[in-house]
Amino acid sequence: MAVLTGPRVSPLKHWSGWLPIAIPVFLFLLGVRSVAINGFVRQADEGTEAHLFQLLMPVQLLLMGYFGLTWVPKAPRQAFPVLALQLFAAVALFAVLYWAEHTAPAA
Repeated sequence: MAVLTGPRVSPLKHWSGWLPIAIPVFLFLLGVRSVAINGFVRQADEGTEAHLFQLLMPVQLLLMGYFGLTWVPKAPRQAFPVLALQLFAAVALFAVLYWAEHTAPAA
């Protein structure tokens, strides 16, 4: 007879599951906002967007590590897709940033 230990909670519903996905989405939208206001030009001085990127990306990596350390041992089958989604969000943001850096006209 199987013993029920309670309802299964999706790792994506936990703050450590969705926050590392929300950070790159927020930074992407911040970049879109910057392009909408200033245009697609390279600026001489780093702006608020660059500083937020530099502060939040290490936080995201720490959160991904925390998520991996806490959820993979508990529920690896549910945690690995969420971890892959977190990694995809970070890589996609870096890809967009790389593309923007190499296609923007020089100031």
